Parts: sequence; structure tokens; C-alpha cells
Amino acid sequence: MAQLPPGVDISRPSIARVYDYVLGGEHNFAIDRATVAELARTLPETQLREAARVARAMLVRGIEYLTAEAGIRQFLDLGSGLPTMENTHQAAQRHASDVTVCYVDCDPMVRAHAEELLTGQRSRVVTADLRDPSAVCTHPDIVDAIDFGQPVAVVLLGILHHLHDDEEPARIVREYLAAVPSGSYLMLSHFCSYGPAERAAEKAFLNFLGTGRFRTQAEIGAYFDGLDLVAPGLTPLSAWRNPRQGDTRPTAGGRMQIGAIARKP
Repeated sequence: MAQLPPGVDISRPSIARVYDYVLGGEHNFAIDRATVAELARTLPETQLREAARVARAMLVRGIEYLTAEAGIRQFLDLGSGLPTMENTHQAAQRHASDVTVCYVDCDPMVRAHAEELLTGQRSRVVTADLRDPSAVCTHPDIVDAIDFGQPVAVVLLGILHHLHDDEEPARIVREYLAAVPSGSYLMLSHFCSYGPAERAAEKAFLNFLGTGRFRTQAEIGAYFDGLDLVAPGLTPLSAWRNPRQGDTRPTAGGRMQIGAIARKP
């Protein structure tokens, strides 16, 4: 991109650009790569890259389930990040041509790059802050694209762990679910804390990126309260409906995030 979109600050790391870098993308800057190098002092860079790949693979499997099996045709992808590889609309359109995806991210680079990818598509990208569900769900571009009278998949993959406790992530999830009708789905993943190694990783994320909470399985499970979990329930991302995983214990990168899909009754 010859000219940076307005509002892009290349003196500070961006969550979207850091993920882009570990996924092997090209839409990142020196500060983002330096942040990954600092994180790698605590977590091997190979683990960070594996965790990102596992998360993207879960996105694909989850979207395919929602489209092909659950019959969902509307997706609200919150904190979507940069369009690096195997994005939501691409995974969905392999199973249905009438899918609409609204990508929402506060990083202006996401809109700039996603609009190139979405030329001629039913889907669109909106620059907005997911921490304000009311503003997101009433945004003119989203209201124009999403029929909130019909089931919607609310996608919160790899983003809630970038919200601090005082930003009330559980409340945010509840408000998005309140905005969609019965028959809608929540697809969510989150960094999981198992012990001292994850506490050290959390400290590194908070020091060098400013965000990155590793919450317990019980805390993450509470996001799905009142919903019907889709089998196999809340699992490490590498194990969620992954035919290649088998009985193999997930690696450190494969279990760094846990997640699930659940239906609103």
C-alpha cells in the first residue's frame, strides 16, 4: 500500500498487524515484528506461529460447520483482523453462495485491505469498536447488510483476550447475543490459563502488546452461559472437530486458545 490509511500509527504495535505477521502476512511494520520478537523471549516464536495457524484452521472448520450444517447465512465477524489467509467469507462461500459477512475491526488498515479483497462480494468491512455492541449493531453499513430478524453467527475468535477485565468482555458478549434472534450462534475462542507458563505468557503480552489476558477455562466457559454448546463443546482449538487430531495430545501452540460454538435457544 503506497499510502497509509488515516489513523494508522506505526509507532505502536497493532493486534491485527501482529497476528498478520505471525500468520506470514505482509501488512505489518517494524514495531509489530519487534513486538513478536519480544514475546518470543517468553513464548517461542514457533509456538506463536502455530497458535495463529491453529486459530485460523479452527475459523475455517467452524465457519464450514455453521454454513454447511447449521444453515447460517449471516456472519458478524468482530475483531476480524487483517485478511491474511482463509477468511470467513471464503470458508463460507465454499458451501453457500448467498452468505453475507460483516467484518468489524477498529484498525483502519483492516478496512483498507479488506475492501480490496471484497470487491464484488456481498460482504463488507466496517471500522468500528466491538466494545460498543449498540453502536456496531446499529451501524448503517451493518444494518444494511445484516437482517437481525434472522439467525446470525456472532464470531469472536481470538479477540476477547485483548479486552481487560474493566472492559467487561462478558457483558459485551451478552449484548451481542441479545441483539440476535433465537437460532443464532456464538463462535468464540480465548487464550487459556493452565498454570505458571501461561501466567508468564500473559505478563509478556501485557508488557509488550498492552493486551493479552489468559483466562481460566471456567471464565471462558461462562461466556456460553444460557447457550447450547455444539459437540465437542469447549476444547483446545486444535481438537475442535479436527479429524487430523485424533487422540494426540494438543501441543503448546495447539492448546494456547480454547473455544467452542454454541446455539442461542
